[in-house]
Amino acid sequence: MSTPQAHAQAQAAGWRPAPGPVTCIGETMAAFVPEPVAPLDGADLLRVRIAGAESNTAVYLADHGVPARWVSAVGDDPFGRRILAEVAAAGVDVRGVRTDPRRPTGLLVKDPAPEGTGVHYYRRGSAASALGPDLLDDETVRTAGLVHLSGITPALSPDCLALVTEALRTPPGERPYSISFDVNHRPALWTDGTASTAGSVLHDLANRADVTFVGLDEARALWGEELDAAGVRALLPGPRILVVKDGAHESTAFDGAQVHAVPAPKVEVVEPVGAGDAFAAGFLAGLLRGEDMVRALRLGHLTAGAALRVSGDHGPLPDPARIAELLGTPPGEWRP
Repeated sequence: MSTPQAHAQAQAAGWRPAPGPVTCIGETMAAFVPEPVAPLDGADLLRVRIAGAESNTAVYLADHGVPARWVSAVGDDPFGRRILAEVAAAGVDVRGVRTDPRRPTGLLVKDPAPEGTGVHYYRRGSAASALGPDLLDDETVRTAGLVHLSGITPALSPDCLALVTEALRTPPGERPYSISFDVNHRPALWTDGTASTAGSVLHDLANRADVTFVGLDEARALWGEELDAAGVRALLPGPRILVVKDGAHESTAFDGAQVHAVPAPKVEVVEPVGAGDAFAAGFLAGLLRGEDMVRALRLGHLTAGAALRVSGDHGPLPDPARIAELLGTPPGEWRP
């Protein structure tokens, strides 16, 4: 019987996802953010924005010229309409988004602080939490070259867990599309008795994807404080490509038997939320362009930098000519 580990070990380095649209599946919410950026308990004004890991990735893919779709559900309410309009305006195909007449669009409130941004969620019973495995029959999913998922979705409800589990049930190479999975562990979502299962659930899902992204900090929180990047790979042998992100230090890609590490550029951080989604988009865009692993990692870093420099989840990319220049920088000079 085929297993993710055996299949991955049979792959030669240099695998790339099939060409075609990238379909990103997951919840996007209306987000309330203090303006100017400051702790919530002292804020006088809140700006309405939108926030969703998978739609963030879709928007940055579109910025890179990659055909991208976002598939989800929103409520039949002003927040849902705003989300649809903003994601579509960014060049993302939203035809696969369902409008639920009975359930609301999820909400969140950001609480920026010097030690990091806290988030208060109001998403229980939201439209997206009712998504289930039937979504995989949607034409916008079936015809994708690559489907992008995250560990946020399985934490939303049993139906959402079933959706992601079913998507990853078939071994790599036997699916109609490739799958990328961003672990994206959100401890606040694993409640009501599920916190103790987060590590095992996310490990199983991450190990079944073709491409997996995980932060070293979240890997340590989930699977062991002693882990380094190589240790994470030993725990996750299944993905054809595993990317371990070590914050402001470096990112490491395991591609078959090859290992590639690229230092993270120095960035003046306004807010870190959304940077991981942007990194995934940049890296996947690099793979789809046929870039080598180092250039794909660099493109991930450059895209993450666009998110780090703004208070929202989406910031402007560098000029394409500047990106091309940076991607071609000699290894010893890479520190944009």
